Amino acid sequence: MSRSKNIPVLGRIEITDVAAEGKAIGRYEEKIVFVQHAVPGDVVDVQVKKKRKNYYEGFPIKYHVYSPIRIAPICSHFGVCGGCKWQHMPYSEQLKFKEKEVYNNLLRIGKIELPTINTIIASANQLHYRNKLEYTFSNKRWLSEEELKSDIEFDNKNALGFHIPGMFDKIIDIDECFLQAEPSNSIRLSIKSYAEKEGLSFFDLRKQEGLLRTLIIRTSSTGEVMVIVVFFYNDTQAINQLLLHIQNQFPMITSLQYVINQKGNDTIQDQEVILFTGKDHLIETMENLTFKVGPKSFYQTNSLQAYELYKIALDFAQLTGNETVYDLYTGTGTIANFIANKAKKVVGIEYVPEAIEDAKLNAELNNLTNTRFFAGDMKNVLTHSFVEQEGIPQVVIVDPPRAGMHTDVTETLLTIAPDRIVYVSCNSATQARDINLLDSRYKVTKVQPVDMFPHTHHVENVVLLERR
Repeated sequence: MSRSKNIPVLGRIEITDVAAEGKAIGRYEEKIVFVQHAVPGDVVDVQVKKKRKNYYEGFPIKYHVYSPIRIAPICSHFGVCGGCKWQHMPYSEQLKFKEKEVYNNLLRIGKIELPTINTIIASANQLHYRNKLEYTFSNKRWLSEEELKSDIEFDNKNALGFHIPGMFDKIIDIDECFLQAEPSNSIRLSIKSYAEKEGLSFFDLRKQEGLLRTLIIRTSSTGEVMVIVVFFYNDTQAINQLLLHIQNQFPMITSLQYVINQKGNDTIQDQEVILFTGKDHLIETMENLTFKVGPKSFYQTNSLQAYELYKIALDFAQLTGNETVYDLYTGTGTIANFIANKAKKVVGIEYVPEAIEDAKLNAELNNLTNTRFFAGDMKNVLTHSFVEQEGIPQVVIVDPPRAGMHTDVTETLLTIAPDRIVYVSCNSATQARDINLLDSRYKVTKVQPVDMFPHTHHVENVVLLERR
């Protein structure tokens, strides 16, 4: 190990595996070394950026050996943009590591007896699979090391792209993103070009000033396109001219909307969304169901894989048509509405009131009369009196946020003791923790990982728990 100004460089570290959050790992003496942008099989010199008692974190500064599984990333922004950190690995290898993560978490954190884990379900599309992207305008784009070292004065530092990981005020200007299909890239580039030509001000994230703030593009499997431009203040003429430009350049846009957001943060959940032209929603379809997706609606960002995920949840639920089903953390009720025709009654609970309104609207849109939706904190809504009122469920489906379930919720599940619990999770670590809490009364009988986000370390996992 060499040192420069007390910053160590670890020489010839062999990368042997992938750890949590997608970081590659090797070893130096008795310590684990977490390495960005490396692949198992690489041998690298690592510049340490964080040193702890039991581990190092760093990035490669020299490659002695390139892994035989390493491939060239398709995106020119790879390594800077934090969106697709595994593009340098074949998709088949990505799936292996995701499967392994699910297994390890369930075994080590869950400490439970496991059945054979089903082979992960791959995404049919590894590129252009997202139906929603949000871009940020900035007047201080991120400059590369080469640009910083050059003598060039950069007069134009405008950017329309993504945040650099760990830097709230640095935005990488995106040339082409492979996450969302056209017309997404064309719309973004056209808006940036028009804004610069017309001298519209890009947002300053530190000073909180500038007209153009964020851009949201949503697409649907039915071919509809929604564009939402978020402005920091109301310049009626500039806003109308920009929106007219978008409308004229992209007649395929079915919903063009805008927001005036003067808050300190970018979320539009508490803001008025103003319709400029077209409809105020998109239409998504799944089997014989129709879903209205508004500018604030949550909908799984990989539409095709969402269908696969919901089919698994339905299969694990083993419904005969006579069951009362609780769908906890129901969101906009997509799973609840998807399974409703196979159940006697479905009860959905969700923290966000606007999401529950979407759930009710979509149930009505699909003529579903056996669904009931409730808004509120899960641990406060799911009480014994609530269960007495709505009926004891034979099946409970849970799809909590990454933090998992509150212990009050797991205790209530143990008390009401449904025959089956179908646990859908975007974080197998917290899923494993919760399953451990349920282990006294429930046995895991099926495990099915699903890849919703190719080229990232994220993996969905569906577990069936059956009462002992």
